[in-house]
Amino acid sequence: MVTHEAGADAHLASRIDRMHSRDRAGLLIFITVLWCTLVFALVTIWPYIAVPAIRIILTVACGLVLVFNTAAIVAMLRHYREDKHFIYGLDLKHLDEMRRRKR
Repeated sequence: MVTHEAGADAHLASRIDRMHSRDRAGLLIFITVLWCTLVFALVTIWPYIAVPAIRIILTVACGLVLVFNTAAIVAMLRHYREDKHFIYGLDLKHLDEMRRRKR
């Protein structure tokens, strides 16, 4: 019985690690797309902005959005890494229960 529980725990841990890896990859892709999108938008509209003060305001605002969003996602990734067994274990428990109910 003890080996069965150890095997189940190892299987759960591997599922948790896979979910965490997918979430981390998705968030890194999101951050990359966000940076590319905002920089592209800023570069695209740059020639149409005649007032230098507006250019400064837009650049600072764009920088702040990028910095704060990136910092928030990095903090979320750290939190997920620290509590991944609780967070993903609960998700997997609910997913498994939903699959059992569908059968």
